[in-house]
Amino acid sequence: MKIEVLGTGCAKCKKLKELAEKAVKETGVDAEVVKVEDFDEILNYGVMITPGLVIDGDVKVAGKVPSLDDIKKWITE
Repeated sequence: MKIEVLGTGCAKCKKLKELAEKAVKETGVDAEVVKVEDFDEILNYGVMITPGLVIDGDVKVAGKVPSLDDIKKWITE
């Protein structure tokens, strides 16, 4: 599984990356968490407002930081 955190480095983007890593650790899912900071790449997902969370190419959220429980739910579906 590939989890991408879209954002240029703001506080919310950093928080989302921390939450994604924590969700992976707590669920034991085999996943790679990567930070995407390239603006063109972010736009390719159709995300205009960061932070964004993409799981296996599917945009789950943009413009806000989801809860830890939401992230866990998405990665275990």
